[in-house]
Amino acid sequence: MFKKQPQNISNVLNSVLRNQGLETPLLQRRLVGAWGDAIREICEDDMAGIIIENTESKEIRNQTLWVKITMPAIRSDLQMSATKLVTILNNKVGAQIISSIRFF
Repeated sequence: MFKKQPQNISNVLNSVLRNQGLETPLLQRRLVGAWGDAIREICEDDMAGIIIENTESKEIRNQTLWVKITMPAIRSDLQMSATKLVTILNNKVGAQIISSIRFF
């Protein structure tokens, strides 16, 4: 009788997601969800809270994270930290999902 080797459920799930074309959308969703944690890593607690409160929307298009910030002063400050945020966010999901961030 033929016996299969047991596989780790994580590996099986990742394989199914990849085969169904769902791995990238899942990682993109995780990256967008990690926005608050990434902001907390680069800012003090008070400022991080203000930035998170003034973030209206986030979406990924063509490997660019588009983030709507309602306060222009915060937007310009974040632009200076964009490269660091890209690194932090990609590290949080464990893959190169975005290459840049645009604030509007």
